[in-house]
Amino acid sequence: MRAYFSGNLFGRDLLGSIVVFLVALPLCMGIAIASGMPPAAGLITGIIGGIVVGIIAGSPLQVSGPAAGLAVLVFELVREHGVAALGPVVLLAGLIQIAAGLCRVGIWFRMTSPAVVAGMLSGIGILIVASQAHVMLDATPLARGLENFAALPGALASAFTGEGTGKAALGVGLATIAIMLAWEKFRPKALRFVPGALLAVIAVTAFVQFQGIGVSKVDVPSNLLSAISLPGFDGLGKLLEPSLVVAALTFAFIASAETLLSAAAVDRMHDGARTNYDRELTAQGVGNLLCGFLGALPMTGVIVRSAANVQAGSATRMAAVLHGGWILVFAMLLPWLMRMTPVSCLAGILVYTGVKMINFQQVKHFAAYGKGTAFIYAATTAAIVATDLLAGVLVGFALSLFRLALLSSRLRVNLGEHEEPGSASLRLTGIATFLKVPSMARTLEQVPPNTRLHLVMDELHHIDQASFELLRDWGRNAKSRGCELVVDWIELERRVEGAAGKAA
Repeated sequence: MRAYFSGNLFGRDLLGSIVVFLVALPLCMGIAIASGMPPAAGLITGIIGGIVVGIIAGSPLQVSGPAAGLAVLVFELVREHGVAALGPVVLLAGLIQIAAGLCRVGIWFRMTSPAVVAGMLSGIGILIVASQAHVMLDATPLARGLENFAALPGALASAFTGEGTGKAALGVGLATIAIMLAWEKFRPKALRFVPGALLAVIAVTAFVQFQGIGVSKVDVPSNLLSAISLPGFDGLGKLLEPSLVVAALTFAFIASAETLLSAAAVDRMHDGARTNYDRELTAQGVGNLLCGFLGALPMTGVIVRSAANVQAGSATRMAAVLHGGWILVFAMLLPWLMRMTPVSCLAGILVYTGVKMINFQQVKHFAAYGKGTAFIYAATTAAIVATDLLAGVLVGFALSLFRLALLSSRLRVNLGEHEEPGSASLRLTGIATFLKVPSMARTLEQVPPNTRLHLVMDELHHIDQASFELLRDWGRNAKSRGCELVVDWIELERRVEGAAGKAA
């Protein structure tokens, strides 16, 4: 420990923690507002994600906190079941993550198809843009993404023709986005560690204050502890409702997948210690358990903050811990400063973040691995926007499994002439599964009457029960057409039984 403080490691972590703090502070408040929760709920999650999860995390340089990816889920949960349901659901999600980590299933979350994950993030990005476009007008977003898009023209018209603050709020939000875009393009190398979001918040907030522009401001309590909402017995009793159990499972899965995929990305950014996925999953569970107990937002490992942490030169987990401490100090000592921030400014940051998450250029990337992969990405995105996050992800998983089944069922079925007169050969090459039964059946229908059909299976690597039953049924019915199926039935049955034995 003495060597740590006497060396340059502490200095690197100190600088990194300040950079991450500057990135995280506006996002914590903005994501809370996008989730339909008070900004303090996001600040509490950021504090726990930094101090608690930072100490026990399995990914030393990953930074945890409220994530835009869960904002859509939280918004829908709060709208349907009320704020009181959030704490118990997040608490249960945390327990599920702890159990999964202790059972060492963390690495299995990496089995998720990259196309599904990218589609999930793109869909979330579209939903964030749709909802936060209304917040940029000082208006309340609707429940569904398509509803928000449909209502946007009316909200714009009302902002420009009405007497409310919508027009001024829109100007604040657009100015925020413009500053972030300009900073990203023209930022000096010497100031590369200064986040554009923070610069935009400072500049826009100062302008609004000096000009006395009347727009909605962030509501942060003077005492952060007053924002804590412990779940009562009534709230915990709600977990008996099946819909809330499903919600907790959804939170746990989405948060775990995003965390562990983010951790894998962080590992590719540095040469230090690698991620212990089971420990990281357990740490996230502990964090969400505490967040649920305190009535705060759920957390994940967040790639934006984690990338800023690595790029700032942080060396150990101390940077993440210190960033949580900065949020705590700022929220406790300077709440009056945060109350000056326009809500539409934070909405502008989230619109900018949502557009970054969409990135439709990934279609070309996935198309390089096959049109099916690109289709899974597009279908997952569209399903999330049209329905909800859980349904969209399930659609993506179903399509991925279906594509895998198709790729695993590559079978060539060739019907050709045989050396003997009145005979033909049916050559099966590859893998015969139930997905290829229609193709095999069409080929068998083409066999002329009075034909001895020889089944050639030298290059048949696998056959399942459905394909075997098709051949057996055709052989039984062949006599009615004067046909005969010539095959080594013992060898064919052995292959089917062998496949069944491997599956067992």
